[in-house]
Amino acid sequence: MQPVEALIAKITPPDSSVAQAAQAHIDNLTKPLGALGRLEELALRLAVIRGSDQLAQPRPAVAVFAADHGVTEAGVSPYPREVTAQMVLNFLAGGAGINVLARQVGAEVRVVDVGVDCDFDDAPGLKKAKVARGTANLTLGPAMTQDQAVAAVLVGAETAAELIAGGCDLLVPGEMGIGNTTASACLTSVLTGRDPAQVTGRGAGLDDPGLANKTAMIQKALAANPVSADDPLELLAALGGLEIAAICGYVLGAAGAGVPVMLDGFISTVGAALAAALCPAAKDYLLGGHRSVEIGHQALLDLLGLDPLLDMGMRLGEGTGGMLAVNLVRAAVAIYNEMATFESAGVSGKE
Repeated sequence: MQPVEALIAKITPPDSSVAQAAQAHIDNLTKPLGALGRLEELALRLAVIRGSDQLAQPRPAVAVFAADHGVTEAGVSPYPREVTAQMVLNFLAGGAGINVLARQVGAEVRVVDVGVDCDFDDAPGLKKAKVARGTANLTLGPAMTQDQAVAAVLVGAETAAELIAGGCDLLVPGEMGIGNTTASACLTSVLTGRDPAQVTGRGAGLDDPGLANKTAMIQKALAANPVSADDPLELLAALGGLEIAAICGYVLGAAGAGVPVMLDGFISTVGAALAAALCPAAKDYLLGGHRSVEIGHQALLDLLGLDPLLDMGMRLGEGTGGMLAVNLVRAAVAIYNEMATFESAGVSGKE
């Protein structure tokens, strides 16, 4: 726990003293008060997180954390476990959805092997940080040891630090792991106190019998692992995944450096919820990218008090929804910086 406590110790709430100056600038732009709605709110939020009423266009990056899950043995996904490794190769080749969307905004893509049951050759953009070759079957007992969970958290924090050191100042968490919506539903059920049926979706496309089996396996996992939200690391080890642990650390690392995190969907948000359970101040650095159609995602958004920027009916993961929302950040910053004020444009203000 000590290394995680060190991460938490670096996190402090943002300094809201710049809010008044930033809001005054926004209100002085050539428009009625509040006319640009959530773009104005987003610009103000960025100013507070960054601690400055001077905004620059962000340099975004996404870390796609990949890991395998032992729970696939329980038939919870229509796709075989091998797809995790195959998709890692697709990410590295630039052919996945996240690669396409990242290219649109000039974002760096870092692929992190934190727990894939495959040995990859060295490749540009790949971080090899394997903690284990996947998790154990959580329907039978803990998915990980606490040492493994902590090690994966530290991989995520280290990845955030590397991207920030390279000049990136808006981080998106992405993930890949066949079976990870099952682990996420387990965690969400405990974190929110909701019944598994209320937070379990179809994942990669389960039919009705498959969904019924997945829900039953989650209930079995909760019975096999009687943990509570009072000990987030124990909960993470028992019911999580190595990539989920890494996302938790990624959020903690970014928050400790004062860098905003644009969340993606269900899996990235459960990682962020665990980070917030460990350190409530981490919530202040979170932005909701989009609302996934996975039903458990809304429960997590409610828990974190986030209203996502987009609702596009997406459920791909990888960081795609978060990366798509980066376009709105760019728009908000452009409005803040480039729109004329009443004085500069010679336009009369409201009487």
